[in-house]
Amino acid sequence: MAGAVVPFQRLFKRNEPEPTDRLFPRSQRELFNAILDEEELKFDRDGLARTTYSLRHSYICFRLMEGADIYQVAKNCRTSVEIIENYYAVHLKNTLDAAAINVRKAKPTKINSRAQKPTKAEPRRRTAA
Repeated sequence: MAGAVVPFQRLFKRNEPEPTDRLFPRSQRELFNAILDEEELKFDRDGLARTTYSLRHSYICFRLMEGADIYQVAKNCRTSVEIIENYYAVHLKNTLDAAAINVRKAKPTKINSRAQKPTKAEPRRRTAA
């Protein structure tokens, strides 16, 4: 996602890694918990501990509000459109334009592969390298 580019560049500049270094040297769970502890966000307003799975709801809602295709979001999250509509998008019903997200986009038409291949009468042209 476009929003991840600047944080990635900042992280890269701060750590000055070697080509073989890992971008995230610690496990994701440790990094996530360290961030939550540092920002005092380990528990939500109901007293439930936040986990990496709790980001799923935020991801789905943010993508839908950005106008993402609901079918693509469902595929990325390995869930169904019905589940997203019933459990995630229900909180956004006044924010989203249902007509825009519930329409399957048309697939691009395929180009005829014969038209691109040279025939015997038309030899391939070599380009200077």
